[in-house]
Amino acid sequence: MYDPKSMRAEDFIDDQEILDSLKFADENKDNEELIDSILNKAREYKGLSHREASLLLACDIEEKNEEIFKLAKEIKKEFYGNRIVLFAPLYLSNYCINGCVYCPYHGINKTIPRKKLTQEEIKAEVIALQDMGHKRLAIESGEDPINNPIEYILESIDTIYSIKHKNGAIRRVNVNIAATSVENYKRLHEAGIGTYILFQETYHKKAYKELHPTGPKSDYAYHTEAMDRAMEGGIDDVGLGVLFGLDKYRYEFAGLLMHAEHLEAVFGVGPHTISVPRICPAEDVDVKSFSNAIDDDIFAKLTACIRIAVPYTGMIVSTRESQKSRERVLNLGISQISGGSRTSVGGYTKEIRPKDTVQFDVSDTRSLDEVISWLMDMDYIPSFCTACYREGRTGDRFMSLCKSRQIQNCCLPNALMTLEEYLMDYATDKTREKGERLIVENMKDITNPRVLDILKDNLEKIRSGRGRDFRF
Repeated sequence: MYDPKSMRAEDFIDDQEILDSLKFADENKDNEELIDSILNKAREYKGLSHREASLLLACDIEEKNEEIFKLAKEIKKEFYGNRIVLFAPLYLSNYCINGCVYCPYHGINKTIPRKKLTQEEIKAEVIALQDMGHKRLAIESGEDPINNPIEYILESIDTIYSIKHKNGAIRRVNVNIAATSVENYKRLHEAGIGTYILFQETYHKKAYKELHPTGPKSDYAYHTEAMDRAMEGGIDDVGLGVLFGLDKYRYEFAGLLMHAEHLEAVFGVGPHTISVPRICPAEDVDVKSFSNAIDDDIFAKLTACIRIAVPYTGMIVSTRESQKSRERVLNLGISQISGGSRTSVGGYTKEIRPKDTVQFDVSDTRSLDEVISWLMDMDYIPSFCTACYREGRTGDRFMSLCKSRQIQNCCLPNALMTLEEYLMDYATDKTREKGERLIVENMKDITNPRVLDILKDNLEKIRSGRGRDFRF
């Protein structure tokens, strides 16, 4: 029986509850009165239950779907404004002992070259990323206790934080590694990580077993309960996600929201981020073999419904998606994107994108500067802000500010200052000119005179080379 407060995976991701929710959605997807009542509740900006959100996802009434998309845009604007946070993945090692059938890193793939970065190679990769302008990384590694033990991950984090190149510095390291123990999560927390990210891949237990036939990841319960252990270990910013296309997307959607409800019920704080990757081509992985792959229209509807259901949670879309696809979902809920990404081990130090160790094909291959220019063309503010994490505004402290929308008082000036850093240190002349105009225009939205005065002073210090890393 569904119990969001239970610490057992099969209780807080209850199969029958998901099936009942999908049945409820099918039976009521034409019930305009009920749909209107759910939309009215959502307009209070306090979120929806997995069952209510499942009904909105199932709705195929064109007029109501237009309302859903409009509301998602309103909520995105209310909580996140026009800011888009940028990050890059850093692949440390593709050694892996799991048998995940959708991933080219799976242990039985003998065609992919295996590579693990040394600390010197990590330093070179980080300098390359800093020279692009990045301040926030998400480190990735396959699961292999011999080649990629927790000690290697911790040493790598320390190396990344230690590198100061010119005006560059990585200020936040998010970590996407396999499920581990409470003790290891404590060690990651002590190392100063930002968000711990772990994709469930699929919440459907039978499908999960088939997709993960061998290796430690095949333990459904241990994997699904990882966020509880991370929270117990002191990591209060965690990131959820499924790989849409592995199983039925409506099932995954309900399970994802139930997981968020569980974290809220047990720890008083939901996920810091939700990622929405789709299955895509890669070495030794044929996307055509996954019959549940979703199209762009469904992808956009999923994004909108997640944004409505959990308005306070950041949403991430990676370079798996094309420029066109990312452009469509940015105003529907996405608050973070990757830019200039390389998904191969050691890829940032290579002039030509290496293909031999990639985890998945990158659809958006533009440079970071091109991505930033593109965002500004659409009136978004590219942000490299890491202030909340470094000021201790994490977990319930961040969520309370986000839910009250008070976080806006920090986010806009912080975004503008980090954008100014990028413009001064890394941007092309054309991007710099565009960015300076954008900063001036968005300063009009800062109504607190004291904040505005401090911002103006800090911007001038950045421009004249008299300081960096200012934050509210």
